[in-house]
Amino acid sequence: MRNLNQDNITQAVIASFSNTPDPRLKEIITSLVQHLHSFAREVKLTEEEWFKGIQYLTATGHKCTDVRQEFILLSDVLGLSMLTIAMNQDKPPGCTEATVFGPFFLEDAPHYELGADVSNGAKGAPCWVEGSVRGLGGEPIPNATINVWQADEDGLYDVQYESLGHSQARGIMKSDDKGRYYFKTIVAEPYPIPVDGPVGTLLGATQRHPWRPAHLHFMVEAPGYERLITHVFRDKDSYLDSDAVFGVRQSLVADWTQLPDGSFRMDYDFVLNPKAKA
Repeated sequence: MRNLNQDNITQAVIASFSNTPDPRLKEIITSLVQHLHSFAREVKLTEEEWFKGIQYLTATGHKCTDVRQEFILLSDVLGLSMLTIAMNQDKPPGCTEATVFGPFFLEDAPHYELGADVSNGAKGAPCWVEGSVRGLGGEPIPNATINVWQADEDGLYDVQYESLGHSQARGIMKSDDKGRYYFKTIVAEPYPIPVDGPVGTLLGATQRHPWRPAHLHFMVEAPGYERLITHVFRDKDSYLDSDAVFGVRQSLVADWTQLPDGSFRMDYDFVLNPKAKA
C-alpha cells in the first residue's frame, strides 16, 4: 500500500478489512470507513479540526464513570439513540412504544414491595403511580419486573449527588397476580441534561437548550415478552415538542392529576410485545 492519496486511500482501507471473518462486522466496518471518508471529503476537514474532534471524543470518554455515560448522552443529543430505537423497536399497534435509555440507569437499584415509596427521601411533591402490565392480547402479566427511576425536583438523579450514599427515586418491583403495579414516588419535573461535560459544550456552541420534559423512566421485563425500555411523559410540559434527546412519543404522554391535598397521581398501562417463537 504505497503511493496512497486522497483518491485511493478509502478503497485501500476497505481492502485491509477484506479477511474479516464475521460478515456483519465486515459490513459495518466497511460502511463506517466509506461514510467517515466521505464526511471528511464533503466538509473538507482540516487537520486542526480533526485533532479537535479527537480531543472532544477523548474528553467525552474521560467524563464517563460507572454512574454516568457521556457517550450515551452524546448519542442522545445527536438523535442517534432514538433513530436506533425507532429502527429496531417497531412494535405492533397497541404495544407500548420504546424510547431512549438515558445515562443514569443502575443495575443494582433497591427492590420494593408494591405500594412502597421509592422516592426514599428525594425532593418533590408526592405522587402515586398505578397501572397494569399486559400482553398484546390483553392478558395480564403477573410477576413482571418493573424498574423505575427519575430525577428529583431539582432535576438531578441520585447518582449525581456525590455524598448522598443511598438510592433515591429509583427502584425495582414486581407486578401482582393480576398484572397490576403501584407505588409512591415524587412528581416528575422538567430538567436539563448535564451540561458540565462535552455534551454541554456542544449544545452551547450550537445554541441548543438542554431541557427534557418531565418523565419517569421504566424498564419492564417478563418471560416470553420483549423487554420494554421507555418513559412516561407529563402532559402539558413546555418541552414536549423540543426534547433535547428527541425521545417524546405521543402515546407515552399521560396526565399527572393534582389531588386536593397537593399530591399527584399518574396512571399508565404497559402493553408488552410477545417474543417471536423460535
